[in-house]
Amino acid sequence: MPPYLAFTDKSPDSASTGCPLVLIHGHPFDRTMWDPQVAEFSAGRRVVAPDLRGYGASPVTPGKVPLSRHAEDVAELLDFLGVDTFVLAGLSMGGQIAMECHDRFGDRIRGLVLADTFAEPETPEGVRNRNAMADRLLAEGMRGYADEVLDRMVAPYARAEVKAHVHGMMAATAAQGAAASLRGRAERPDYRGLLTRVAVPALVVVGADDTYTPVADAESLARSLPDSTLEVIEGAAHLPNLERPKEFNRVLGDFLARVDGAP
Repeated sequence: MPPYLAFTDKSPDSASTGCPLVLIHGHPFDRTMWDPQVAEFSAGRRVVAPDLRGYGASPVTPGKVPLSRHAEDVAELLDFLGVDTFVLAGLSMGGQIAMECHDRFGDRIRGLVLADTFAEPETPEGVRNRNAMADRLLAEGMRGYADEVLDRMVAPYARAEVKAHVHGMMAATAAQGAAASLRGRAERPDYRGLLTRVAVPALVVVGADDTYTPVADAESLARSLPDSTLEVIEGAAHLPNLERPKEFNRVLGDFLARVDGAP
């Protein structure tokens, strides 16, 4: 068994021809970020949602964890589970990990879902900011950060139970794990060229009120992908899958049906 990943792995009770769905969470969350999607789609297909290294119930690797290490972990987990081909979905940092996965084992991916993310490399200022935030989290812990960013992660008008879930995930994340991924993410490559070579259908989703990755970022992603659909979820910020699960599940369900029906 892969030593670094705790995971949810749910399959339908009856036989299904639906392509497996793999869900990669963002920072600083865990696999429960995808609870509405696991509940919705595991009735008709296998759904796998790991806790990334350093998050949730997966062990922490201190120091620095690059996106490439997260992608290798995902590949090892899917090999262990015997999931050969699948639709891969990632949100925010998870979307960048999904891009890295496509670069490394794109022949296994039948559909790509990129939610509230972007493909550009980090700027020099961004590198400094991510490393400074990593230092802060190690010194102060996660709770102050969670308090500070909650109303950007989800819209200020989000339901109280959604806010509580998101805040709880952030506050429970190990500071060492979050800091290690921040340092690794600061060194991410430029994925824009990769997007132009994606040969499978892609879905780009973004919350209309997302200020971390605004709609313009999603439009740029969609333009770069040869076969893409762009969906803007109204009434949501950075986590539309939690803020507006019915709307998010509708567009994801439509996309999965298209992939299932492809040759």
